[in-house]
Amino acid sequence: MKTVFHKIYYYSIALFLLLGGLNSCGKFFEKQPDQLPLARVGDEYLYRSDVEPLLGKNISKEDSASFVTNYINNWASKKLLLGKAEINLSEEKLAEFNELVSTYRNDLYTRAYKEALVAQGSDSLVTRQQLKEFYDNEKNNFRLKEKLVQLRFVQLPNGFLNKDEVIEKLKRFRSSDISYLDSIGVQFKKLNFNDSIWIPIDRVLAEIPPLTLKNEKEYLKKSQFFELEDANGVYLTKVTNVRRPNDIAPLSYIEPTIKQVLLSRRRLEYIRKLETEVIDEAVKDKEFEVYAQEN
Repeated sequence: MKTVFHKIYYYSIALFLLLGGLNSCGKFFEKQPDQLPLARVGDEYLYRSDVEPLLGKNISKEDSASFVTNYINNWASKKLLLGKAEINLSEEKLAEFNELVSTYRNDLYTRAYKEALVAQGSDSLVTRQQLKEFYDNEKNNFRLKEKLVQLRFVQLPNGFLNKDEVIEKLKRFRSSDISYLDSIGVQFKKLNFNDSIWIPIDRVLAEIPPLTLKNEKEYLKKSQFFELEDANGVYLTKVTNVRRPNDIAPLSYIEPTIKQVLLSRRRLEYIRKLETEVIDEAVKDKEFEVYAQEN
């Protein structure tokens, strides 16, 4: 246990000092004799040094004056309303709100401390093997809700002279064909030669406007080549693969999701381990005891 916590000892101290500063926010506007105040509400003062960090470097004098005036009014309004609330709310309501504030404060501190420990000690590396194992065990939970396709395509200007040659090379797609297409790519309006990426159908429809939900089944088939045209150009597309709704999603497509799930699980396990270890250490050091309850 000590190795886990000693590892982040200095970091934790710095964190608590930072959070401790939050506890002194109520004293932020207390009177400072060496400064001239901008405004006062009861015994609380607002100083220019409190407002200056909020002013932009290039702000004009007029805008600065307007900003400060509005800030003063907002500050005063909050202070005055708070004072009225403390006077007029019932003791029960004040006690309830104070309990909520105390609970939130405790949760904020402990959550920040846990996050600091996790950031220092939790492993964020997810291996390919871990991704694959999780995918194989849970693949039935990764059913697609939309069609995915792998394809390569180019959009040519209307009347493009070498269209037939582009079609031939886009279909065949050998290394020499790819080099040729790359060399004249500046003449294309759009292009995508990476047919290993799975693309959602809505993205495909957005890139190829003549393709619609009504006609996509006719064109988006595995190994199919098609040519469509509209006023904006000619769309040449070679579909290499298709996954339909309710098919199991490809690992490459959901890899970011799986990684996030694994990291979240690892984070929760690490936090549970820390919570157990901190109790065990406290019991060992006699800082925590549970007393037997009489029936």
